[in-house]
Amino acid sequence: MDLLTVPEDRAPADTVPPPGRRRSVLYRPRRKPFRYTLPGLAGAAVFLCLSLFPSLLPRTGLVQGLISGITAAFGYAVGVVLAAVWCAVVDRDHRPPRRRSWLLLGAVAAAGYVAATVYGRYWQARIRDLMDAPPDSAKSLIVIPAVALVVFVLLVALSRGLRRLYRSIAVLLDRWIGHRAARAVGWVVVVVGLALLLSGVVRDQLVAAADKAFALRNDKTNEGAVEPTVGTRSGGPDSLIPWESLGREGRDFIGTGPSAADIADFTGGTAQEPVRVYAGLDSAPTAEARAQVAVDDLVRAGGFDRSLLVVVTTTGSGWVDPGSVDTVEYLAGGDSATVAMQYSYLPSVLSYLVDQQRAREAGRELFDAVYDRWSKRPLDDRPRLVVAGESLGSFGGETAFSGEYDLRNRTAGAVFAGPPNFNTLFREFVDDRDEGSREVQPEYRDGRTVRFTDDPSSAIPPRGEPWDGSRVLYLLHPSDPIVLWSWELLYARPDWLEEAPGDDVVDVVKWIPFVTFWQVTADMPFAGNVPDGHGHVYTTQYVDAWASVLQPPGWTDRDSDRLRAVLTGD
Repeated sequence: MDLLTVPEDRAPADTVPPPGRRRSVLYRPRRKPFRYTLPGLAGAAVFLCLSLFPSLLPRTGLVQGLISGITAAFGYAVGVVLAAVWCAVVDRDHRPPRRRSWLLLGAVAAAGYVAATVYGRYWQARIRDLMDAPPDSAKSLIVIPAVALVVFVLLVALSRGLRRLYRSIAVLLDRWIGHRAARAVGWVVVVVGLALLLSGVVRDQLVAAADKAFALRNDKTNEGAVEPTVGTRSGGPDSLIPWESLGREGRDFIGTGPSAADIADFTGGTAQEPVRVYAGLDSAPTAEARAQVAVDDLVRAGGFDRSLLVVVTTTGSGWVDPGSVDTVEYLAGGDSATVAMQYSYLPSVLSYLVDQQRAREAGRELFDAVYDRWSKRPLDDRPRLVVAGESLGSFGGETAFSGEYDLRNRTAGAVFAGPPNFNTLFREFVDDRDEGSREVQPEYRDGRTVRFTDDPSSAIPPRGEPWDGSRVLYLLHPSDPIVLWSWELLYARPDWLEEAPGDDVVDVVKWIPFVTFWQVTADMPFAGNVPDGHGHVYTTQYVDAWASVLQPPGWTDRDSDRLRAVLTGD
């Protein structure tokens, strides 16, 4: 430890106070910048090599360098703590390492890093082959250690800064209270301050500030999004929701998508203009009010008179995957209505961490408002009611329901893609899965209502079992870190790493305390930057997913192939 209270006859001469003065909290001499301990660097070297082991997704040199730097800093802390514990156990002071110890560490660390790099690049190439991703650049051989070194130095410097803050507080308090109390209170102040920063008190202020910053993007309009001239869309003629209030993602959702002519050209027959309704954050002041104005606009546009009504819970920024909605509109021949609403300005990565409450509220308010209006119509005059959501949208979409039977009784089906690990119903279904089924491919109650797949173009398990009534389908890839991430990865081996790996995950992925957590955490922001059908990208898989749930008459595999080609522009 750097903060000491020791007997004066054992203390260094420059730390003993003059006669007659009370001895204050003592310090070891301040460590020079960029000076590190041998045990700390040994731990850093071990964890640096472990960080190069493969995880779920292919990584760029920059991402791998970030992971390696964070992991090495953690390893440094582990090494320092273990050395301190050892000295305490054998009751001896720290001994300066000899020169040959440093040389031995350098040689072993260099050899270990080279071996880990070769091993890591081999398996990274295998992952890229599984996902049909482009090969990694040789520049990463330079980028990885450079970025890792910078991150490592910064994190160690940050930890030392916190330690100096603790020292300063302890010295200040030592003027009025005893040494031990000063040290204890100093640690409490630092720990509580960090807890406040990372929890609700300060975090809420940071989230609010981020919300305001990203709100500036909300006023922009993406290229290709055109203000509608038809009454079947929000923001169009006679709409109750102004075009300007839809937000960036809302205008993109409303101002794009297939027209009746596009759908007719695909089906070879006649088609209707699809109904699309959207309420942005600026459309009404509260979630309840936004849901109500969305339903009112849905009534105005004739959405309840269509044969199919889709309630979508968006991702954080209000984004709706066009692959899902476009697919539904083609499958229904345009005889469909889709309604969604925005609940945050934050991009998906930040929303995933801090917007769970708003997603929950939005999903429940929108579905309940739609269901209230829908249930008051005559039985023979109700459209098929289905729900959809991707990522955090699946979390919000689930919150309107209490379980399997509620989904079955109040909807005609659902498609949830890339559900986060903290989804309430998703976790309930997976944790209570049928014996013998895997976490990445669970089976629940013989698939009578809820099923899971990473490839809806093939038979969805459990094969041969009846799937009558409402069909609820979860799309989840074995390589999707959004689905697999949890805090428990820090200290516990998950089931998915004890089972056979999925089709796009290499079989050498192992659980390493702390390391695996940071690897999967670092994979999350880039989960959408991989080829379709892997990671957190589900766009073309919606074709077969919705075809399985809606079961349109006469639909064939050839139709699915044609529709995928339309969606991808091939």
